[in-house]
Amino acid sequence: MNHQRSFRDARDVGDGLAASLGRVEGLQSRGELRFDMPGGEGWQRCSDLLEDPARFDTWRKTLGGWLHERHGDSPARTTAGYVMSWYLHVPAYVGALLLHHERRVPSLRPGELAFRLGEDRPHPVAMAVLGEAFYCLPTDPGSALPEATVVPDEHALAAVLRARYIAHAAEFVRAYAPTSRLGKRMLWAGATDALDNCLWWAGKQGGTAETEGAGVADAALVLGTRYAPLTSASTLRVVTDAAGHREWTRRRESCCFSYLLPSEDLCDGCPRTCPKP
Repeated sequence: MNHQRSFRDARDVGDGLAASLGRVEGLQSRGELRFDMPGGEGWQRCSDLLEDPARFDTWRKTLGGWLHERHGDSPARTTAGYVMSWYLHVPAYVGALLLHHERRVPSLRPGELAFRLGEDRPHPVAMAVLGEAFYCLPTDPGSALPEATVVPDEHALAAVLRARYIAHAAEFVRAYAPTSRLGKRMLWAGATDALDNCLWWAGKQGGTAETEGAGVADAALVLGTRYAPLTSASTLRVVTDAAGHREWTRRRESCCFSYLLPSEDLCDGCPRTCPKP
């Protein structure tokens, strides 16, 4: 795919995942992305939360206070829905960005991903990859590195991303379902939304119709059909607004429960108002 070619050609022979992350970090706008976890407070591995689900309760309480200050209320389902989406965004976003820009996929294991919450809003504002292993194509200049696993083509690489993400999401569902009281179907719907959204955003952040279309193409490559336990294929589609402008949108699989907050309406693409075709 041509939109990746310039990044591959610019590499020094033998560069690894740290170099990939350095290049990709400047091509996205949703927070800091880095290799390795810096010292200091605030950072936590994904495995920390999955091994101690009480940490999710702490996160939800912090979020509840933040919502209460701004809306006067913080329903339990809303805090549960927000934390679900925000957590799943971490493995989905890291995987989508590296696939889109570098045609590489990191392991996405919970012990090899970390994030830091923002001080003004308790959502992930920085993400870190902690392991060196990655999957790549035969043409990748880093394919000879010991930490590289080569797959034959882009379809195989998309299958790796899907499998690695689903494995991480399965650990999240097991840990989060009892503490959040969200059903497993809702949690897998949230996992589907996170991956589909992040594949789209990876291209959309380029700011042109061509780059957005490339992100949509990646979503179709990874989620061309439903892969259980994910709840749907990519739901991205083109719509035409009242002025005749065509744009991409998607139908959500999960609900964020923002409508339960005072004075908030249903989101665009909410499954409550956008039935499946």
